[in-house]
Amino acid sequence: MTRAAFQALLSHWRRRPLQLVTLVLGLALATALWSGVQAINAEARASYDEAAEALGGGALDTLVAADGGTIPVETFVALRRAGWAVAPVVEGWIAGDGGRVRLLGLDPLTAPPGTAAAGAALGDDPLAFFGSNGVLLAAPATADRLAANGLPVTAVEGLAPGMAFADIPVAQRLLGVDGLTRLVILEEQPLVRPALDTLAPGLDRRAPEAQADLARLTDSFHLNLTAFGLLSFAVGLFIVHGAVALAFEQRRPVFRTLRALGLSARRLTALVALELLAFALIAGAIGVGLGYVIAAALLPGVAATLRGIYGATVEGSLTLQPAWWAAGFAIAVAGTAVAAAGSLWKLSRLPVLAPARPRAWAMASGAARRAQLGAAGGLALLALGAGLSGGGLVAGFVMLGALLVAAALALPTVLDLALGACARLGGTGPKAQWFWADTRQQLPGLSLALMALLLALAANIGVGTMVSSFRLTFTGWLDQRLASELYVAAETPEQAEAMLAFLGPMTDAILPIWNVEGTVEGAPAEIFGVADHATYRENWPMLDALPGVWDRVAAGGAVLVNEQLARREGLAPGDAVSLPDGWTPVVGGIYSDYGNPMAQVLIALPELAARFPGVEKLDFGLRVPPGRVDEVRQALLGFGIPDEKMIDQAALKAFSLEVFERTFAVSAALNVLTLSIAGFAILTSLLTLAAMRLPQLAPVWALGLTRAELSRLEVLRALLLAVLTFVAAVPVGLLLAWVLLAVINVEAFGWRLPMFLFPRDWVWLGLLSLLAAGLASLWPALRLSRMAPARLIAVFAHER
Repeated sequence: MTRAAFQALLSHWRRRPLQLVTLVLGLALATALWSGVQAINAEARASYDEAAEALGGGALDTLVAADGGTIPVETFVALRRAGWAVAPVVEGWIAGDGGRVRLLGLDPLTAPPGTAAAGAALGDDPLAFFGSNGVLLAAPATADRLAANGLPVTAVEGLAPGMAFADIPVAQRLLGVDGLTRLVILEEQPLVRPALDTLAPGLDRRAPEAQADLARLTDSFHLNLTAFGLLSFAVGLFIVHGAVALAFEQRRPVFRTLRALGLSARRLTALVALELLAFALIAGAIGVGLGYVIAAALLPGVAATLRGIYGATVEGSLTLQPAWWAAGFAIAVAGTAVAAAGSLWKLSRLPVLAPARPRAWAMASGAARRAQLGAAGGLALLALGAGLSGGGLVAGFVMLGALLVAAALALPTVLDLALGACARLGGTGPKAQWFWADTRQQLPGLSLALMALLLALAANIGVGTMVSSFRLTFTGWLDQRLASELYVAAETPEQAEAMLAFLGPMTDAILPIWNVEGTVEGAPAEIFGVADHATYRENWPMLDALPGVWDRVAAGGAVLVNEQLARREGLAPGDAVSLPDGWTPVVGGIYSDYGNPMAQVLIALPELAARFPGVEKLDFGLRVPPGRVDEVRQALLGFGIPDEKMIDQAALKAFSLEVFERTFAVSAALNVLTLSIAGFAILTSLLTLAAMRLPQLAPVWALGLTRAELSRLEVLRALLLAVLTFVAAVPVGLLLAWVLLAVINVEAFGWRLPMFLFPRDWVWLGLLSLLAAGLASLWPALRLSRMAPARLIAVFAHER
């Protein structure tokens, strides 16, 4: 009995292969985007872990120079001789093909136990690693990038991606530094040793949690990707839910017959659940495979974004990891369970003598609509509570998700009201009245697909508004920040001094760009020196400031902080801020600092030189008379400054904007994919409804409407519903943009962007949604226009 019943259930899909394709493909597409995003996130986090484990696992204390400079080699030698087990590190960035590579200079003989690079250096040919002409060690993909730039490098499997390792002298030569960047304090130390305060008073000891944690720093970016994956998965579940519900209604006669033959409700429900589980596993396998393809295509853009904004290195290649494969299958099964829960519940409570006639799959009851409205209201209140709670990034995404789902649940009621208004204004003829009534009747059957379209359109409008607002603000901000016409970096202090004397007659002003890293309010921050010059007074982008702020900064009694630091610590102009060595000046002003994940402080240049005597004085901004940039560049080349040490304002601005565009390329791609799934949802809904609507279309055809007229009305109905859905999506998308800019962006990055409106983009998106709806309705309309009259006449042979 059980086997025969299972075969009877499967026979439905053999007779309706299109529904089977809809179910499997809808779930596969949803799983693909979700698993693809998770694969990208898993790859990035694996890279972060490998980078953290590169030297000591990130769990060891370090020693850094208190003045922000380098540590003399003599200090390291003194510590070792006194019994301190410390390992020297020289760290910086070198150029590689396709972006910077992090260079780590280490001593393999004193490195922390278990360091992969040290083991590789002491492997088959240790002499090749040591000395000022030693080779670099890097993972294969990173080695290829360095070899393209002519650097001697050996590929070693198992090293952290995006990093190169070298002997201390090699790293110092490539980075142009004399001392050491930091000293790693090993875990095992002698019981008796001199105190650090007396042995090396110029060093500060830092606990590992005080250092930058890339995984934590980039959490906001990965959470954004996860949100997109969830949104796409939700849109795909609308397709699955519609296919399962339709199959349930069409198989009511089969269910009744099986129950009448003695099959229990529990066993029938179990068989249907087993059937859906099999489809979920098949769809999961397809979806995970597609997800791998999507992840492989998007990962280079994600890697460029992480390098450009966060300085985090992720290679643009994908490694198969069992965790996200298993997660892909799990989400496919879980999604199917969620989509089919309602139908399985109905099936478990189906009476033995349930009516055999397919009923209201396409005729939603008023009670169901009121329940949807109630759920939408509850979710709106949840979103309001999450917004008022100020609970951080997670609360922001809860607010965002609740608003989107509430809007989707309210959509059928909004469309029904809009169609009722159109019916009152759209003519009184019988043809018009039938069209409006039939459209309202079909609305429940199309509501899931239209909800998916609403979510996709709102996401496009919201993210598009955020990106365009960011682009407009960022461009104006760059014009203010990049005021100098040329930026140049010397290689040594002696060259810098000679260069300044050489440039004097050729420039209007030479503005030093010196900085150190220090602890501000208990956390790492960048501390920059700012010259007292009209360039900064006239161009620096201030958000809030005390009167006469630049005079206060120049006098040394006040500092400027970026918006990120001000929001993190709740600082306002006039508040005291804690800087290294117990210095507590007042906050003179707060400035915008878009694109920077770090806290930043600007102090007077003389204060920086006095309080941090070890600061590198190699970088300068040059104010050059109009039209003389090329002349100054050529003069510097003749002076001995290489071309790669010079960047003009236009090139730097173009590079910054390029990083910006790469940053949001992934979001744009996910938007397109989400909208495509929504279009597919409309297509599948129209195709599955087409067969069920024959009893409603046949009488109208018999009364005189031709098949061509009916097919044109079908296309018009789809376009009308798409237009109304788009109109409803605009305010939802703008609300989404506001949440992204005013809530999530502030929590994730520490700055708030002004919101601008871009109606022209909405017009193009509206046309795109019309195109999607038109293409989706074209196939069912063509099938109707070519349907044999005999099939329409046959409708009248049935009881209905």
